[in-house]
Amino acid sequence: MNLLTVADLSALLADLDAEGAALDSLLTAMPTESWSLPTPSDGWNIAFQVAHLAWTDEASLLAVVDEAAFLAEAETLLAQPKGFIDRTAAVNAELSPEELLVLWRTGRASLSTALAQVVEGRKLKWFGPSMSAASMATARLMETWAHGYDIADALEVRPVPTARLRHVAHIGVRTRDFAFTANKLEVPTEEFRIELDTAGLDAAGVSSQEWVWGPEGAAQRVSGSALDFCLLVTQRRHLEDLDLVSVGTQAARWLTIAQTFAGPVGGGRAAGQFAQQQPEGGNL
Repeated sequence: MNLLTVADLSALLADLDAEGAALDSLLTAMPTESWSLPTPSDGWNIAFQVAHLAWTDEASLLAVVDEAAFLAEAETLLAQPKGFIDRTAAVNAELSPEELLVLWRTGRASLSTALAQVVEGRKLKWFGPSMSAASMATARLMETWAHGYDIADALEVRPVPTARLRHVAHIGVRTRDFAFTANKLEVPTEEFRIELDTAGLDAAGVSSQEWVWGPEGAAQRVSGSALDFCLLVTQRRHLEDLDLVSVGTQAARWLTIAQTFAGPVGGGRAAGQFAQQQPEGGNL
């Protein structure tokens, strides 16, 4: 990602805040008993989803404001057996819904403020590769949307897709090589062409009918719904249930392994898993 201007970063952080606020509204409106509802993520109820977001925001904030403390914490956690992310989030998941909401709200607000003050060009340490403030904000927006979708699935509501998905799609494109590497496959050397249709998104903020990445004449191509692409790369829906088309063997392979989140290869969702779900209204 190219370095952003202060204005660009401010706009990105405004989108991050809006994504958090949308999920916050859904959580605030639901009854207390819904916090224990299971979500599509194995073993995670709604409270655990929010606890995970809160923990990751806390870790991100530490990486911004105290690099040495973050590196020490990361060394400790990475030395533990697999599953430390689940274990750290499990602590917060035991809080009451009111306490958990306050923790998440405070953490995400503090992170947004801290990211706005990061000096241009600084690379923030993380559990994986270091990243810019813009990349961290994009990653937090992607995770907020993806885990929010899990929560919406648990509540059987359909989130309203917005122009903020442009950020999710972008990180999906940017993590192509990571997906191949994580699956121990040879990384493609040629650029892919991605053409995503924005039809069906909330018109507010959508400036074009199509979002495009890569050279127009690329042999490896992916096209289809912008929402469906985001659902695919965050592994919230199976490829067979989505309106996406690939041209070329490498592009087709990518659609079966795409993954925006760091860590080991994800299990994704099963084909037809949500076929019987009849979402009610809802605004996320």
